[in-house]
Amino acid sequence: MLRLKMLGEVRTGRARKTNAVLGVLAAGFLMAGSAVLWAQGTVAPGTQQQQAPIPIAGSKIALAAPVTYDNKFDFYGAFNFMNFMAGQNLPKRMNMGGAEVSLTYWLPVKNWARNLGPTADFRYDAGTTPVFANGGTTPPSMYGTGVNNRPLVSLYTGMLGAQYRGPKNQYAALNFHGYFGASAGIFNYSLNHVTPGDESEIGLYTNRIKPMAALGGSVDFNVKKNWAIRFSPDLILEHFGTETREFVGVSGGVIYRIGKKK
Repeated sequence: MLRLKMLGEVRTGRARKTNAVLGVLAAGFLMAGSAVLWAQGTVAPGTQQQQAPIPIAGSKIALAAPVTYDNKFDFYGAFNFMNFMAGQNLPKRMNMGGAEVSLTYWLPVKNWARNLGPTADFRYDAGTTPVFANGGTTPPSMYGTGVNNRPLVSLYTGMLGAQYRGPKNQYAALNFHGYFGASAGIFNYSLNHVTPGDESEIGLYTNRIKPMAALGGSVDFNVKKNWAIRFSPDLILEHFGTETREFVGVSGGVIYRIGKKK
């Protein structure tokens, strides 16, 4: 009866949670778009968009190199955060932190596809999750054996997709992306006293590889010609259980632009 009650609460609250996810992503894109529009408005019409002169040794003056966005590759390294649910019927979500790296190849063409870049993305996330309490669900034999009541869960996620570079200027650029792939979930790392395959007795998934997607965008704040700081919110879709679930992810880190298109 306890588990059925929890399951009912999860389902009745799903609509509210989905609205909250979409609200967070909408707020992130609104902030990103506002930053780009604000940066565009700081340059008078008809003037060249260049950074202020920077004095150098010997009393000579040099202009900072303009950001041309004609690079061949983008390398992105970041810290990331996401929420997740580590079991089909667990009543509470967990928070995960980790790292993300991606490599984008910008197509060397002169039409609209010049702003399109195939991307390979890898993420590692880990965190601890609550499990069912011993109310007839958790085997009593687990207690007194050193089992962690908040076991560690980790995800290794690899995805392929593309980025599309939208509005841009010398100061910032707005991008959109969609990545699709799979995630390997490790749910029994800290359950040394639980028989492999019995993780479901405390509400966890068993170790498995399942589909995952990340849909979102990013805003890049240019620091130099080849360097930028990125903020990137995502809608995370996963199918570890019997249905597709939505979560929120966000990352922040550094972009390094490599090479030059021919």
